[in-house]
Amino acid sequence: MALNLVHAGIPLFVWNRTPERCLPLEKAGADAALTVDDLFSRCETVLLVLENEGATDSVLGRATDRFAERVGGHSIVSMGTVSADYSRKLSKEITAAGGRYVEAPVSGSRKPAEAGQLIGMLAGAPEDLVPLHTLLAPVCKQVFDCGPVPAALQMKLAVNTFLITMVTGLAEAGHFAARQGLAMDRFAEILNAGPMASDVSRTKVDMLRRRDFARQAGISDVLKNSRLVVDAAKSAGAAFPLMGACVALYAETEAMGSRADDMIAVVRAFEARAERGGDASPIP
Repeated sequence: MALNLVHAGIPLFVWNRTPERCLPLEKAGADAALTVDDLFSRCETVLLVLENEGATDSVLGRATDRFAERVGGHSIVSMGTVSADYSRKLSKEITAAGGRYVEAPVSGSRKPAEAGQLIGMLAGAPEDLVPLHTLLAPVCKQVFDCGPVPAALQMKLAVNTFLITMVTGLAEAGHFAARQGLAMDRFAEILNAGPMASDVSRTKVDMLRRRDFARQAGISDVLKNSRLVVDAAKSAGAAFPLMGACVALYAETEAMGSRADDMIAVVRAFEARAERGGDASPIP
């Protein structure tokens, strides 16, 4: 994502908790900040792409005397996936400290990110969203305004519900086909020719066919997102039978040592259950 901004000619200062990850960006023309405070001192708009809520709090200096200095007078654009309740509270604190806050989660995995073809969702004050449509153009093929915070994160979780259940269903279909002794190449050809085919299904069925689990959307990330969906569903009084099953399946897959594998590796959970005699329940 950052490389696409650099290649589009946008002046970019970068900082990462793991400094060596900035090296490809420096080679491409970005300037690397020496410290996180250096970054905030140089930039009015700060894009955060961080792993979780703890990482976000740490970088912003939340609950410390550094927080107001870092966020005051800045537009903080959070592109990570966190809980809606966390984002709502963070927005209020940043506003109180004299800053502006925008949610900007994206939908898509590694390949769409590299191609600048992500889907962006924005939430915040309308006047703060307008400049982000231009700024994120090299990153996203489309950007949608969703309303006030935390509507963008809620929308991201709704989209993820479809994505996760779809890919999990594909893994189960592939497992079913393999257990029937069907030719996986022909299974992939028929699926790709049918009305359910999509860019995601074509990519994942090919990975499944080849047993290629190289990470695009990782098991650990999908498990985190699944849990966020379930927690949000509980808070809203929504039913979540499919996502409840997905939490169990991705937790099983992670426990098998597949944390860093792509989400299609969830097929291993189906295979493990089959080895236990077709038991449909998770590991005790």
